[in-house]
Amino acid sequence: MTVETVIVQSDGGARGNPGPAAIGAVVLDGTVDPPAVLATVSERIGIATNNVAEYQALISGLEAARPFGARRVVVRADSQLLIRQLEGRYRVKSAHLKPLYEQARAELAAYDEVDLGHVRREDNADADALVNAALDAVES
Repeated sequence: MTVETVIVQSDGGARGNPGPAAIGAVVLDGTVDPPAVLATVSERIGIATNNVAEYQALISGLEAARPFGARRVVVRADSQLLIRQLEGRYRVKSAHLKPLYEQARAELAAYDEVDLGHVRREDNADADALVNAALDAVES
């Protein structure tokens, strides 16, 4: 199944910073209204910082979107740091984030058109719920 536009909503979180961390992402078909869910990601990633989890969530969401062959990707995340770094508005100062930044940029380069946007946490509820489901599974 090929779609013209995919929407990737991603979120990462850690309980403690660093602490037990997880990622969540929802891949949507952006060519239908309302957008239909194509794939989801919800997994624990071990001990990490919030920023590492945010990057890993986006990378995993983009990897999950790849099979759909879209030419356009819309990325929505509630991490302002992540979005601003990928836009080139903020520098990537942390050495441990640079490889993740480069990996995310490489995933985004596969698309003809990239739309990056920061959203409030409440507007990213589906991805946030996937993070919390994975974190809760770790603690039970």
